[in-house]
Amino acid sequence: MHASFIVTKVVSALLLLPTNLILLCIAGMLLRRVFPRIGMALSLGSLLLLVVLSSKAGALLLVAPLEQRALPLAAGAADGAQAIVILGGGRLANAPEYDGGDTPNYWTLARLRYGAKLQRRTGLPILLSGGTPDGSRISEAAVMAKSLRDDFATPVKWLEEASDDTKQNAKFSAQILRQAKVQKIILVTDAVHMPRAQLLFAQTGLQVVAAPTVFLSRDRFTLLSFLPSGEGMRYSGYALHEWLGLLW
Repeated sequence: MHASFIVTKVVSALLLLPTNLILLCIAGMLLRRVFPRIGMALSLGSLLLLVVLSSKAGALLLVAPLEQRALPLAAGAADGAQAIVILGGGRLANAPEYDGGDTPNYWTLARLRYGAKLQRRTGLPILLSGGTPDGSRISEAAVMAKSLRDDFATPVKWLEEASDDTKQNAKFSAQILRQAKVQKIILVTDAVHMPRAQLLFAQTGLQVVAAPTVFLSRDRFTLLSFLPSGEGMRYSGYALHEWLGLLW
């Protein structure tokens, strides 16, 4: 496991939900000894915010502004594109139903499914990007390639297997594509992730056509969406990670 990956995960855990608001609540409790009103307000405010952002409806406060910057692929927008780039979104390791091998998690599967659809529509070659930041024996790109071939009957032309994060996804993918004289790409990733990913890929000099998938804010909402849940916390945490990434 790479040291930079460990450091990033530790820092992320401190800055992201729920740890950041728990720490804020503790800070408020400590402040109550010196500044009772400020400490109480800080503790109650952090707990209230934790409850709100733990619901799928509350997560929209962070999710919707990001997804509004990642519009669905429009007809004709991909004209002139020369390749499709699909970014990895994680894996499930040691899957027993797949003989103990690694398999894409549901975020990555959604990206692969949409990428396969675009490949059938356009006939363009696919580049998969994802390394081994967690120290796995097989790269995420290789795991994705196997799924595309076995589950979606879709060919893969290039594998980018050295990246640890989105910035490296862009840097190393651009190097491969530049050698193949590719200048314009269709980029596939989640709608929440797309603003940051598109920015980083554009900084490499590539022309980037955004093809986002998994629009969390377009999901059907019910009264249950206003209750705290693990899924709501996951949505908020993901979106907050992207906001911090954009600021960084």
